Amino acid sequence: MPGCKHRKGAVECIHLLYQGQTLNQLQDFRFRIRHELILSTLVPRYVLAHNKLYHKSPSASTETMGWIVKFCGISGFSVLAKSKGGVPVARPKKPAYEYVERLKLYRKRIKGPAGKYIAIYGKTPDELTEKLAEARREIGEENYHRENPTVKEYAEKWLAMHSSHIRTTTLTDYTSKVKIYIIEPLGDKYMAEVTPDDVKMAINKAAQQSSSIYRGVQMLYKMIFGSALESRIIDESPCKNLNPKGGKNPREKKALTDTQVTTLLDAVCGLPPYPFIMLCLYSGLRREEALALQWDSVFLNGEAPHITVCRAWHTEHNRPVILTDLKTKAAKRTIPIPPQLVECLKAIKENSASDFVIANRDGGALSETQWRRVWGYVRTRTVRERTYYRYVNGQKVAHTVSPVLGERAAHNSTVVYSIDFHVTPHQLRHTYITNLLLAGVDVKTVQYLAGHEHAKITLDIYAHLTYNRPEDLADKVNRAFSG
Repeated sequence: MPGCKHRKGAVECIHLLYQGQTLNQLQDFRFRIRHELILSTLVPRYVLAHNKLYHKSPSASTETMGWIVKFCGISGFSVLAKSKGGVPVARPKKPAYEYVERLKLYRKRIKGPAGKYIAIYGKTPDELTEKLAEARREIGEENYHRENPTVKEYAEKWLAMHSSHIRTTTLTDYTSKVKIYIIEPLGDKYMAEVTPDDVKMAINKAAQQSSSIYRGVQMLYKMIFGSALESRIIDESPCKNLNPKGGKNPREKKALTDTQVTTLLDAVCGLPPYPFIMLCLYSGLRREEALALQWDSVFLNGEAPHITVCRAWHTEHNRPVILTDLKTKAAKRTIPIPPQLVECLKAIKENSASDFVIANRDGGALSETQWRRVWGYVRTRTVRERTYYRYVNGQKVAHTVSPVLGERAAHNSTVVYSIDFHVTPHQLRHTYITNLLLAGVDVKTVQYLAGHEHAKITLDIYAHLTYNRPEDLADKVNRAFSG
């Protein structure tokens, strides 16, 4: 039998196995028989695996230690499966771990989340198996995390993607609103898990602010989640049904009267804010335009003295930044200036060694802190109640002061409380536009001088002025209804 090398001998060996003979009788035959003979003769009913010959019939499983055969679909090959309770189950594979003699540890390399292979070590195969399971779980979570970022991660990524093609001030504004109104309430949530109710609850905080802030926050929500939708990070935007109305109505803007203008200028004459106030009252410059104004843009000689607006002041981390990128295209303009401003600027220029009309002690542009200090000269001269904090015996104590018009400050005798009205930098510009309209200057001219991109802004101011002065409308109404 062991010496048989032909088909008949192979059939006799199979017959012995089928009759209940042990597999050991086939050992010599297995090593001597030709491979082609095994495939052609034994495959129809038997399979050779793990150096043993197994029968394909479940009825012969007692001879094969419970193993039956499942075909893998490739001619001449079979896959073994173990029968448990009559139901075939997958045969467990023994993990193949590399033993590192130098470290006395078992090692297995698996592909990490970045596509690179990482090595996992264990003192025993069982320990390494547990570590591999934990590593694969963490890799799966990290892959999910990469495909499904949190709101914080994607919002910061969105800001980075847009930082190269928006103005610095716009980016600063976006960053602040995203941090306060998006990341703070929703930052830990995954983008795919955010619901419309989550967004509505989160945006309530912005609804407590002005309507302009609310509109800006709503726009950011829609842009960020719209970008995530385009990138297929989410299947549907939770912001598509947001109510566009929200926020508090802005305070009504009121221009300063002639008396208030005189009071203001008298209060700060000779002080640091005086040049700024004059520029805004008599040329209508925005704050960032006035603080960026340089002498090469101021033309005081000739028949038509004028100012050219071509720069804007901003700050980054309290440092001044002068940009040529203005708020709108309409902001770049040439403004004729009246005699009182001409005389003021000539006096300033005679004593100035700086390139800037409004400069700090070193001749440079103001920082944010320096600007607040300059405008503080105006605030300290108002009768508005204010609170100071001082330290007494190491404790912070609040002191409330209620100034009286005409009195001097207790801590500084040079400060006289002479301003009994509220005033802001923007209110100075609004006063300039109002005076032009009341003087009969046409709306399109005022739009150009003010640097308004759309005439609607100028028309709204004009309509407000006209409809709130009944003495100007009385004659028109009377003529309309006269017989």
